Amino acid sequence: MRLGKDQINLALRSAFIIFAKNNDMIHSMTGYGKAVAELPNKKVTIEIKSLNSKQFDLYTRIPMIYREKEITMRNNLSRQLERGKVDLSMNVEVISKNISSKIDHNVLGQYHQELKNLAVEMNIAEPENWLPVLIRLPDVMRQDIEELNDEEWICIEKVIEKATAEVVAFRKQEGAMLAKVLTEKIQNIHILLAAVEPFEAERLEKVKNRIYDGLKNLEGVDYDKNRFEHEMIYYIEKFDVNEEKARLTHHLNYFIETLNDKNSQGKKLGFIAQEIGREINTLGSKSNQSDMQRIVVQMKDELEQIKEQILNVL
Repeated sequence: MRLGKDQINLALRSAFIIFAKNNDMIHSMTGYGKAVAELPNKKVTIEIKSLNSKQFDLYTRIPMIYREKEITMRNNLSRQLERGKVDLSMNVEVISKNISSKIDHNVLGQYHQELKNLAVEMNIAEPENWLPVLIRLPDVMRQDIEELNDEEWICIEKVIEKATAEVVAFRKQEGAMLAKVLTEKIQNIHILLAAVEPFEAERLEKVKNRIYDGLKNLEGVDYDKNRFEHEMIYYIEKFDVNEEKARLTHHLNYFIETLNDKNSQGKKLGFIAQEIGREINTLGSKSNQSDMQRIVVQMKDELEQIKEQILNVL
């Protein structure tokens, strides 16, 4: 069974009106932000990346001088980003000519001896001057860097806040796209649920006729017609799906209401999706009709796509 685009668009129109009225919907956990601080003697670049996670996980790559502030950074970021796998990278480029550089003689001597030994082992002629090679090796040059002061940290905090604000803006933009996709999927289930009704009435009539025909074929069997009607009603009620349809409709509407809540709702949407799945499964188990079961399969497909998207909702 295929639904026309015009039919789907008509059903979606009312849902998209909600988006026009509500600018602060769900946020995605995917985000990126970058900011730069120009200090008197250095240039500090902050990059923050965020991906989906069940909780707040922060990974930092920062110079040793700023390690004492890591807990402060973690607390601020967890308060603003709430959830997600967050990667913060801080790159410091020294630009001042006033910072003196010193050669670590011990490190340079060790490198020099290792290179000489290696040249002998590999039977390679030693160069006349090792210095251009040695001076570029790690840790040979040491810079006297000042200790972290409050004024510098205040500047760096501001640039971290700016990068974080960019992540939040990115998440909001991604969240709007997620909200449209999720709303479309929910409305598709609404449409499929409405398509069940014609087959539902036909299915019950076929069940009744099949039972009556079976009784007619039993020769020499007499039965109480009133009692039979009561039993028939009880039997047919087992196939009735009105309660499942009502609960499913309620869950679908509640999903949309929750989707437009400005607070973090990813986990709550996941719980509602589970309830939607339960009603769809019950509907499928009671269908007992091929056309209805095909519709239920389509519902399940839409729901699986919803569950995949919810994993990235804050």
